[in-house]
Amino acid sequence: MGREPSTADGGAGRRGWALAVLLALLAPMAGAQPMGGGGPSGPTEVGVMELASEQVPYTLTLPGRAVAYEEAGIRPRVNGSIEEVAYRPGQPVEAGELLFRIEDDSYAAAVAAAEATRAGAEAAVATAQATVDRYRSLEGSAVTRAELETAEAALSQAQAQLASAEAGLTSARLDLDRTAIRSPIAGIPSVPAVSTGELVTANQADALATVTRLDPIYVDVTESSARMLRIRERIDQGSLSPGGEIDFRLVLETGAVLEGEGTLVTPGTSVSTTTGTVDIRIAFDNPQGDVLPGQFLRVEVTLGTSEGLLVPQRATSRAPNGDLTAFVAGEGTAREVTLTSTGTYRNAWVVTEGVEPGNLLIVDGLNNLRDGAEITTVPVTIDEQGVVRDLAPETPDGGEAAPETAGAATSGTETRAEASGSAASPAAAPATARE
Repeated sequence: MGREPSTADGGAGRRGWALAVLLALLAPMAGAQPMGGGGPSGPTEVGVMELASEQVPYTLTLPGRAVAYEEAGIRPRVNGSIEEVAYRPGQPVEAGELLFRIEDDSYAAAVAAAEATRAGAEAAVATAQATVDRYRSLEGSAVTRAELETAEAALSQAQAQLASAEAGLTSARLDLDRTAIRSPIAGIPSVPAVSTGELVTANQADALATVTRLDPIYVDVTESSARMLRIRERIDQGSLSPGGEIDFRLVLETGAVLEGEGTLVTPGTSVSTTTGTVDIRIAFDNPQGDVLPGQFLRVEVTLGTSEGLLVPQRATSRAPNGDLTAFVAGEGTAREVTLTSTGTYRNAWVVTEGVEPGNLLIVDGLNNLRDGAEITTVPVTIDEQGVVRDLAPETPDGGEAAPETAGAATSGTETRAEASGSAASPAAAPATARE
């Protein structure tokens, strides 16, 4: 009879079986090629656009703040208690429209007293005039010269008292009229600061309400005096062609542009000693009241046009030292260039140095792209939404081919990938749109 295996022999057998299974699993992986350890992956496919020189509007964006076209604080000019608030807050009022009414009983009585005083003065003048006329007719017979002069003096005094009475009546009538407080301008009144029955005083510091005219609206902007000098130098050098008129557009806080163009009201005539800026006031139509006083806004000022190359901002990046850089294609390689920009227009840099008309600017496929990398180029364009799209191929008759369906676009992508030696799979996304 054979000997039964010992416990030690059984453990060794199990370890040997486990080792055999592990070697069987690792055998296929040993023959596989490591990730990234193969040969060269081939040229990188990039989307390019041909640069062309063009006249670009030279536009500045200036920060500004809205200011009311007209604004009036409503204050009483006589003492009394508020008898009526005659307007609805927020509803437009016209110039001269009643806003508040002050109790007027005492002022009406003052007018009546002034009228009585004037009547007495008129009677005194009539009496004095009759006396003078009688004395003149009797002068030399029954009236002496001294008596006539005394009568004439009394007439002058009566006339003076009549003038004073008329002035007092005018003042009393003005005070009575001022119990009706009216709007001095057309606009929108604020919520009243007083209510019916509240006592107010003449020319008090606190306004009863404020009436604001919103159409048109002023916008005060500031501009650096140094940049103004640089702009003048560019005009003198001929690199900036000024337009016939300066165009102003108002950009709201939401980014929307207010309809209509602005008008220059007051150009800056002095430079702030603290900020080095010049204050400029511009007027904009505001029929819907979209802009309210105090809002912070932006004003786009178009001064003229300058010649330059428009380089999409999505095709550029900043170097560690702050330089603006981009890639151009040439002879199958990517070349990094440093750009000199004079500003922006829409979603592009206005470039004057670093690239030339006819250069092929790389706008797509920039991920991990390095200077000197091998590339293959595909002509593309950028639509209004900033999406990169392949240019439609031309038909034999010189026109553009009809748009492809989604399936056809996918098929075309696969064909281009195979022709370029790429390992793209048929499930890759269509190349007709690049974001």
